[in-house]
Amino acid sequence: MNRILRVPMAVLGLAAGTLLATGPTFAQDEKGKAVYDKVCVACHSAGIAGAPKLGDAKAWAPRIKAGIDTLYESAIKGKAPAMPAKGGATDVSDADIKAAVDYMVAAAEGGAGEPAAAAPAAPAAQAAPAAPTKPRPAALSFNRLLKPASKRNPPPPEDGIHDPDNDGTHALQAPLQVFEALPRSNAGNRVDWVKSLDNNLIAPRWDRTDPAAAPVVMDLNIVREVKGSMPDVVYPHKQHTAWLDCSNCHPQIFIPQKGANQISMAAILLGQKCGVCHGKVAFPVSECRICHSKKKNVMPVKNAQAQ
Repeated sequence: MNRILRVPMAVLGLAAGTLLATGPTFAQDEKGKAVYDKVCVACHSAGIAGAPKLGDAKAWAPRIKAGIDTLYESAIKGKAPAMPAKGGATDVSDADIKAAVDYMVAAAEGGAGEPAAAAPAAPAAQAAPAAPTKPRPAALSFNRLLKPASKRNPPPPEDGIHDPDNDGTHALQAPLQVFEALPRSNAGNRVDWVKSLDNNLIAPRWDRTDPAAAPVVMDLNIVREVKGSMPDVVYPHKQHTAWLDCSNCHPQIFIPQKGANQISMAAILLGQKCGVCHGKVAFPVSECRICHSKKKNVMPVKNAQAQ
């Protein structure tokens, strides 16, 4: 528990009433936890892309050994290949990001985020009812495409999408049988759906009620510039509109206006924005390079020095 420690001032030769702080104060700890829950939980609660989990002392040890300033810099500026600057929440202040780092470091060292040691049991006659514990949220519990390989592509009654009580669900073909002839991928359910579409191996039904309806395909790429070292994101309308009508995304998920959409990896990992589909029915967001595919224009060193 983080606390302020009162010590005999005479022993230290300090003025009466002086306080010595050990670790973050309670207020700092609460701030760090709030920022962690808002920005960091998506990756650090599940260990996405190698992020050290909250409270995992072994994973945090070499990072803590590098020094707190190094941790601050990595969190604020980002670190290749998968850590974006400020976890993608660029509107959060540097001080708040540092508070979140302090919170995670304290957790790794046995402070915040770790359950306190059990106190000696009171006599039965005096025992008080145990306080209910609040389970830590499983940020990626929805992300079915991150499950182990042995659990991928389960039969429809077991996939968590189809209604197992519906007789029609049991009449559907098992995915492993259907996907066998399709091009392979290393992401998601291990099917390259774009290649399957381009090779006319699949024909998505454009309209639910009209099987003859033709798709309205929009061949337009949207590039979102990303701060930090990660390549910029390319959103291809062509591949999406071959499957979906515009109304699936606009305006409920994305406002069709430049600068109107605040998108962060934290939001996506929590099932918002791109995360509405990716990780559920589209490839998981652990495949960073599929979206972050446009290299940044880096100024040559000589020109940079000249300027």
